[in-house]
Amino acid sequence: MTDKFANPWQSRASREVYDNSWIRVRQDEVIRPDGQPGIYGVVHYKNRAIGVLPIDAEGYTYLVGQYRYVLNCYSWEIPEGGCPAEEEPLFAAQRELREETGLTAASWQLLGRAHLSNSVSDEEALYFLATDLAQGEAEPEGTEQLEVERVPFAEALRMVRSGEITDALSVLAILQYALWGAGDVAP
Repeated sequence: MTDKFANPWQSRASREVYDNSWIRVRQDEVIRPDGQPGIYGVVHYKNRAIGVLPIDAEGYTYLVGQYRYVLNCYSWEIPEGGCPAEEEPLFAAQRELREETGLTAASWQLLGRAHLSNSVSDEEALYFLATDLAQGEAEPEGTEQLEVERVPFAEALRMVRSGEITDALSVLAILQYALWGAGDVAP
């Protein structure tokens, strides 16, 4: 009997094809699960993805709008950023929330963990709930031209349902929080 959790792929060789500050791409020569030779491209992310769903005392959340170069379109998202391997994810979440919105939070809770595109990348995402909010000044990075909108959480959920919010990390965090509110998952 075959162990269904055993790795059916065999790696024969690997070579780096691209490297920059954020990602490394390699091409592996493999033996596929069907026994045939093949290749597999792997994108290694040098940072973990971090997302923050800020919820204020009135049940509003804060969305960040920005133009996404790769998609060639405008995108509404929760505050997000990268977390280097040596940084504690909660510290990265606190930093990203403050940089993008000016908000700080007294209460933090991990909402979930996900792999955003596990067929081609090893990117891991962690997303947090931030509450007990206080407003300060935003400090966006030079690569960010951001618009921040305070919206009722129900509006953010509607935006996910209608396809106005398509960013995977945002969709995950908003739906996870909605499940908590429905009593399906304990916070």
